[in-house]
Amino acid sequence: MSDDLMKDYNALLKRSKDLAIIGSAGAILQWDLETKMPPGAVELKSQQLALIQKIGHQMLTDPENGRLLDRIEKNQGYSGFSELKKRNVHLSRKAYDENTKLPEELVVEIAKQQTIGVATWKKAKAAKDWNMFKPELAKMIELQKKKAELLMDVKGAKTPYDALIDNFEPRMTANTITKLFDEMKKGLKKVLDRVLSEEKPEIGFLSRPVSASIQEKIGKSLADYVLYDIKSEKAMGRIDTTEHPFTTGYYTDVRITTHYHEEQFASSIFSVLHEAGHALYELGLPREWMYQPVGTASSYGVHESMSRFIENYVGKSPEFWEYYLPELQKLTGDTFKDVTKEQMVKAVNYVTPSKIRIEADEVTYGLHIVIRFEIERDIFAGKLTVDELPEAWNQKYKDYLGVDIENDSEGVMQDTHWAIGYFGYFPSYALGNLYDGILVEKLSKDLPDWNRMITAGNFKDVKDWLTDNVYKYGNLYDPEDLAKHVTGKPLQVKPFIDYLDAKFKAIYSL
Repeated sequence: MSDDLMKDYNALLKRSKDLAIIGSAGAILQWDLETKMPPGAVELKSQQLALIQKIGHQMLTDPENGRLLDRIEKNQGYSGFSELKKRNVHLSRKAYDENTKLPEELVVEIAKQQTIGVATWKKAKAAKDWNMFKPELAKMIELQKKKAELLMDVKGAKTPYDALIDNFEPRMTANTITKLFDEMKKGLKKVLDRVLSEEKPEIGFLSRPVSASIQEKIGKSLADYVLYDIKSEKAMGRIDTTEHPFTTGYYTDVRITTHYHEEQFASSIFSVLHEAGHALYELGLPREWMYQPVGTASSYGVHESMSRFIENYVGKSPEFWEYYLPELQKLTGDTFKDVTKEQMVKAVNYVTPSKIRIEADEVTYGLHIVIRFEIERDIFAGKLTVDELPEAWNQKYKDYLGVDIENDSEGVMQDTHWAIGYFGYFPSYALGNLYDGILVEKLSKDLPDWNRMITAGNFKDVKDWLTDNVYKYGNLYDPEDLAKHVTGKPLQVKPFIDYLDAKFKAIYSL
């Protein structure tokens, strides 16, 4: 392999490192926006984030990047590159080609609108005032339409919405998602109908008040359990509070947030477990790949599979509560001393159609995502206007979940994603469940006793399996290719539905 080829490749990686560092700085600014920023700092924060985006875009679209990529790809020695090196070049080429299609003015305008949109969304949601948020959302949708149309050709996307989906789930299309979700809807409906025919469990004790200070201690104990270090001198994580829980960071600094509701203590339990799942994935990426394009997650759907695995397969399992209920009782004094493991398991797995996605149970959660996906698909197909969004949202909730939306804050304004401009993101949540379906089949074959390990308080072996089968591959493969590589199966619906069916049959036999 020629010296010139390796010189160019190393120069490409140096540029990748600079991009990763500037991106991680932007992530922490975004974290500050959502957690610690004083209300009066919105305008300054919008300029800070916009400048970070501008600098990152300039670095990424520097013509020298294109020249490096051209020389590397045309060099005769390129065919002898390892799979890892070729993937780094591929991901660099994809990022360069796509971003050179986006004018700097558009990138900056989107960054500014993200900050303004999120700040306005928070106020509008608190005031239950859709008309306050609507013009900012309309601006963001128009900006995203411009972006999507510019990216269609370079991404090989057939529709603007497909171009946006590819930003979160590479090579996935709305048609493929529609087929998967249509099958998933039928499967979820069957499980839902059967579960709703069962006698409803007692859930009243979940409303017993637990102070924020106690919930904070619970969150720290859960972090300890799943080996998310927020305490030691080498800790790379932390837990803060925000309106909408999220995870952000890079390799050695990965932070999560939660929200404490005094009379909904379980909400924080499962947001901490969920976000810790995201954090463990980021922290588990191969350290030797840090700063390289391949040293990132495969997709948002795979990311979601890692978080929902810990939230649902672990955190809502009978095995987990056999271990954790005594710890919860210890932390909360007499509050739950009369609650049995069986009662807790049935309560935290209570299935009922609801209005709020992040509070939804495992069975109905996918229907919340289908609603958002179908609305996004119709927005970018020109079938739905901003003015029509509340009515379309409310009608789908009535049709799919049988619930009536009383105000837009619990309806079309409940999520932050559209304020940020993350159209195409929502499908990844339900795709994560489908990835879990086939991944957990493999886990159960490789580690048949993993459930009993959870009861014993041993999460290490499960985390090691996740490291060996998901974390360690980073972005070496596109998401569907990763699933096939690990499990030997394509992405499919049946294993997830079978899991839900078996799980709830077992729960109602307790």
